[in-house]
Amino acid sequence: MDLGLKGKRALVTGGSKGIGRAIAETFADEGAGVSLCARNPGDVETAVAALKKKGVPAFGRAIDVTDAGALKGWIDASAEALGGVDVLVCNVSALAVGDSPDTWAKSFATDMMHTVNAVAAAVPFLEKSGGGAIVLISSVSGFEVDFAAGSYGATKAALIHYAKGLSRKLVGQGIRVNCVSPGNTYFEGGIWQNIEKNMPDLFASTVEANPTHKFGTAQEVANGVVFLASPAASRISGANLVIDGALTVAV
Repeated sequence: MDLGLKGKRALVTGGSKGIGRAIAETFADEGAGVSLCARNPGDVETAVAALKKKGVPAFGRAIDVTDAGALKGWIDASAEALGGVDVLVCNVSALAVGDSPDTWAKSFATDMMHTVNAVAAAVPFLEKSGGGAIVLISSVSGFEVDFAAGSYGATKAALIHYAKGLSRKLVGQGIRVNCVSPGNTYFEGGIWQNIEKNMPDLFASTVEANPTHKFGTAQEVANGVVFLASPAASRISGANLVIDGALTVAV
């Protein structure tokens, strides 16, 4: 299937590693120009170089996404570098699991407000796209109550609600909005690799709880994200795509 992404311009927050990196590279493989941001300048430089080797325009900037001004500056610079914006993927998470004032503050500032601020900055460009798309990355922890209930799960649930509301609000401007909720996803340097090393009992029980008896990959999540962002999904808006290997049981 031709996803119709050749020549499109996609922005990915947290695009230097893990799921974000897989999303950025999949857009590039489909022929889209890509801009990404992340905290570490070296990681950004490495990721942008890899994208350029795929023969597409690529741009990146090291920022803290909780800084609304820096986030808007990256989006404005990305639009200039790529010649516009067709897709925004909000992927960054603080991964702040817990129920303390600190985890709540981190979850709200990073997961929620970086998304709200990125959308506000990108919408004027997406309106000009003629078929703009926004994809928010939530989690199965926002879809069902699990061990991450508290700041992480509640904030991820808020993102699903926010995406649904945005889909109704922006439909008249030609912008689709969807959410993707990954289940347990294993990648180098990710949270589950850390849990494997430091909390082996939790790691083992999580693998056993999944009907597939294995973790998902960043590429499996990226495939769903890129499809939803593409013109091939032109009739899909307001959806929450759960990518979890049949882990969750909610209807």
